[in-house]
Amino acid sequence: MTSEPNDLVQGYVDDPKKIKNLYKRTLMIVVISQIFGGAGLAAGITVGALLAEQMLGTNTFAGLPAALFTLGSAGAALMVGRLSNRFGRRTGLTTGFLTGGLGAIGVIFAALLNSVFLLFAALLVYGAGTATNLQARYAGTDLASNKQRATAVSIALVSTTIGAVAGPNLVGVMGNIALSFGIPSLAGPFILAAFAYILAGAVLFIMLRPDPFVIARMIETTKQMPRDNEDLAATNHTENKKGIFVGAIIMVLTQIIMVAIMTMTPVHMKHHGHGLNAVGLVIGFHIGAMYLPSLVTGILVDKLGRPVMAVASGITLLFAGIVSATAPADSMFLLVIALSLLGLGWNFGLISGTALIVDSTDISTRAKTQGTVDVLIALAGASGSALSGMVVAGSSYETLSLSGGILAIILIPVVIWSISKSHQKY
Repeated sequence: MTSEPNDLVQGYVDDPKKIKNLYKRTLMIVVISQIFGGAGLAAGITVGALLAEQMLGTNTFAGLPAALFTLGSAGAALMVGRLSNRFGRRTGLTTGFLTGGLGAIGVIFAALLNSVFLLFAALLVYGAGTATNLQARYAGTDLASNKQRATAVSIALVSTTIGAVAGPNLVGVMGNIALSFGIPSLAGPFILAAFAYILAGAVLFIMLRPDPFVIARMIETTKQMPRDNEDLAATNHTENKKGIFVGAIIMVLTQIIMVAIMTMTPVHMKHHGHGLNAVGLVIGFHIGAMYLPSLVTGILVDKLGRPVMAVASGITLLFAGIVSATAPADSMFLLVIALSLLGLGWNFGLISGTALIVDSTDISTRAKTQGTVDVLIALAGASGSALSGMVVAGSSYETLSLSGGILAIILIPVVIWSISKSHQKY
């Protein structure tokens, strides 16, 4: 089922040049939406834990907000994936971003009313924006060839950098704006999040026509007919379950490690005398490292292969954990280095894992499978967030960081196993 007129869709299927132009146009639209989406997701990352600590009066459950919006993103990932598979990317992504915007508005009201229950409920809904921001990376791959897929993912991710880096560095400004309206300062970034997510949804709803996923599915149907379509996007006719499994493991492990350490860093910094601006700076560098290297990473994944960059992810995350664990709490420089390495390792894992998933899925069920995998990623992040606060409360931030680094080493044997057991060239 699609929301596009059949004659319009067929017009693109019959014209390879129009398909190439649509591929470029789709990437441009995804870039615009991701700029706004990046600003939206940065709010919860930067002040979510601090807002919960303020309202609860303890840091034991400071990781709970990230766990909640990550858990909410799990359900949203499934919803967005299934909507995209049935109606196309436009419907799925628009719905997800608008839902995330409503969640951000709910967080603002929770802070106004000092209602912990409403805060937790709103954070679950807010998670839809996080899931959608992540799933938007797939839209750029729908019309991409095998050798373009990682690069297409990287273009979507790098565009997130603008909003994601700006978001944390606007914490102070948005806090002052919130106070001027009688809203607690820590809820200020969620005002930005609401506006950004709703705007991202509007961009996709208005501009993502015709839908790239609908066109890609029609291309696959046409390619099964006796005609030459070598210039069209290459697709698989059968699913490679091993590739899906390995891609999912890569992204799940990197998500657990990244979210756990990232979630507790603002709390760790605050307890050692750092202000909100310092927290925003460190998280800004972290998010920048998550997305800004994407263009280079995408090229490396396409040129060197998925397994090589997955191993690079594990090694980078190991060093991130070691630096985080050994850095003096008053050293802004080392905290920036540690969180930048954490973001970079996540970037390597996400792009290599995403490319593996796209390589290994059939177009007829691709969006649904992608949504299911992102559910696992979200649940992994939720687990990492929830446990991070407990680990720090029961032990220390250093223990949490070192444990994350050690966990990253698991990526290496997983990749070696995938190479030795599979004849498929990634």
